Amino acid sequence: MIDLIAMGQAARQAAPMAARAADAVRCQVLAVIADELLAQQAVLLAANQKDVGDARAAGLSEALVDRLTLTPARLAGMAADVRALTELPDPLGARFDERTLPNGLRIWRQRVPLGVLGVIYESRPNVTIDVAALAVRTGNIAILRGGKETLASNRALVAVVKQALASAGLPAAVVQFIDDPDRRYVSELLRLHQYVDLIIPRGGNTLHQFCRENASIPVITGGIGICHLYVDASADLARALPVISNAKVQRPSVCNALDTVLAHQAVAAEILPRIVAHLGAQGVTFRAEPRALAALGGEAAPASVCPAGPEDFDTEWLSLVLGLKVVDGLDEALAHIAAHSTAHSDGILTQAAEAAERFVAEVDSAAVYVNASTRFTDGAQLGLGAEVAVSTQRLHARGPMGLTELTTYKWVVFGDYAVRD
Repeated sequence: MIDLIAMGQAARQAAPMAARAADAVRCQVLAVIADELLAQQAVLLAANQKDVGDARAAGLSEALVDRLTLTPARLAGMAADVRALTELPDPLGARFDERTLPNGLRIWRQRVPLGVLGVIYESRPNVTIDVAALAVRTGNIAILRGGKETLASNRALVAVVKQALASAGLPAAVVQFIDDPDRRYVSELLRLHQYVDLIIPRGGNTLHQFCRENASIPVITGGIGICHLYVDASADLARALPVISNAKVQRPSVCNALDTVLAHQAVAAEILPRIVAHLGAQGVTFRAEPRALAALGGEAAPASVCPAGPEDFDTEWLSLVLGLKVVDGLDEALAHIAAHSTAHSDGILTQAAEAAERFVAEVDSAAVYVNASTRFTDGAQLGLGAEVAVSTQRLHARGPMGLTELTTYKWVVFGDYAVRD
């Protein structure tokens, strides 16, 4: 039995110490985490292999298995991301909007931690380290509830974090782990409003909806990406192809992977066969709407191409499947994205400045790209070091949530024994 009330109380007790910890101390914790991810590689990979074996035995898809798999390269990447956080400016105590009022009051806003974060996530053990490192660096407290598919991995990773906290003299309660996959603990966490300040779910639509409907705590949702690239009539098609390939194939099981290519009718007959030939050789299969199917030869289209079904353009594939659609122009591309995007990552490939400017102005996604792969929607890739989630909301953050996004602020007012008139 896990006592979430006790965890919440411990979190609240640890919060002042975490918030007051010197930046050097917080960075020391991160440095130890990064070192131990490499030093304990054998232990971590063995724990992860148990999860991978159990997942395959349970019949999970290869896309989900890939999401939970750790490799030496992925551990090295995790360590590098954690270490990168130590090189960024301290987010705490930063002043902004500082000014002196006509009445002599000196005022500013000053960054402080959000508080206690309840993070609920599925399948990806790297989230355990990302969240722990970001929480420590920002003086926050984290209560983690990972998915049952990664229980052994998360236990081993949390042990690394606890070791690092102890080495710097910080309380173990700075990062806590709900070490039980029973779903009732999710419901309890969502209503732990007397101790938890923010819920961050990372998973599919079902998890996000459940959190929104059942939480008595503010919830930030995101991380569900139906991502588009629109190939404009002016696009450099030879250079567009590697971007499309990277967006789809580099790691298809993640939320910023490409789901749909929209091709301008003027270039569809040229670019779509290239996409099918190039990506098909890498194992991609395609869902083509009627005009795209016609551009690919109709009934004579390659075997990797099949007609798009009614739900295909509203599906986050998370696998080597790509939707193809021909549009009359930018107007239709924008209308399609507005109707089918999840406001995560959408882009345009174009040589026309006017088209790029209009796309950026009208596409209301957390990340909007011009001549770049959607795979850059990532805290590390955008210079944030790491991320706790990719928010597709408007409050209080959008896109990858790094150090600044895990802080709030307080007003500081200095007077000379001032009284209000």
